[in-house]
Amino acid sequence: QVQLVESGGDLVQPGGSLRLSCAASGSMFSIGDMGWYRQAPGKQRELVATITSGGSTNVVDSVKGRFTISRDNAKNTVYLQMNSLKPEDTAVYYCNARIFTTAWGVYWGQGTQVTVSS
Repeated sequence: QVQLVESGGDLVQPGGSLRLSCAASGSMFSIGDMGWYRQAPGKQRELVATITSGGSTNVVDSVKGRFTISRDNAKNTVYLQMNSLKPEDTAVYYCNARIFTTAWGVYWGQGTQVTVSS
């Protein structure tokens, strides 16, 4: 069974930095696109950034220039480096991946809390 496990969430002051990690484990033949989403209290889950298996990235405008997505295919892990954090970045952050086991499927992690507050 495939699992995605996030880590790295924390309480940080405005202007600070955090690095989130998400590791995929289980019986997998291939991992395709991976991404990060976030959900703030009372709001819908929204896309933050995606990265293809080849390393092409897309970052939404609200975090462009502050957040960077990357991946280590050897470790089946995707990262989100978050700099210059703002209170509005406070949310539960979820990773997402397309993974081939017996067929392609979309998998989600359990989420990690990021709180930006002084």
